[in-house]
Amino acid sequence: MKATMSAMAGCAALAMLISNATAKAEPIAVTRLAPDEFVWMPTPVGGQRVNLVGDDHKPGMYMYRLRFPANLKVQPHFHPDERIATVISGTLYMGYGEQFDESAMKALPAGSVWTEPPRQPHFVWAKDGEVVIQVVGSNGPSGLTPIGQK
Repeated sequence: MKATMSAMAGCAALAMLISNATAKAEPIAVTRLAPDEFVWMPTPVGGQRVNLVGDDHKPGMYMYRLRFPANLKVQPHFHPDERIATVISGTLYMGYGEQFDESAMKALPAGSVWTEPPRQPHFVWAKDGEVVIQVVGSNGPSGLTPIGQK
């Protein structure tokens, strides 16, 4: 089952790359990284991030991982580009909408996948412990726009 989920995520990421390639994008570089080579950097919301492929601030494909400490809540926000995210480890609670609503969240254990269409508000919570996710986008530049709480 885990292999099937990973294969599905890989196929979806490849389809995004093929269908949304832009003329301005630099081709991705040859990259081989083992986990012990990852350089994790702090994020503004309290987690950590490692860039793996490309640059989400430039046109083209990119991939990075985020590590959320236990109980970290990321308030509603959206991104300008479409993305596919995969839970690598832990269980992430994820919901769509402009308000952080625990009742709207779904528990996504390792191997789970979700999509983030452009400008789709969403929010997450590492409720049960540390979580690592991987995000793939094919049409950067990306960004993050917080949605004000009412």
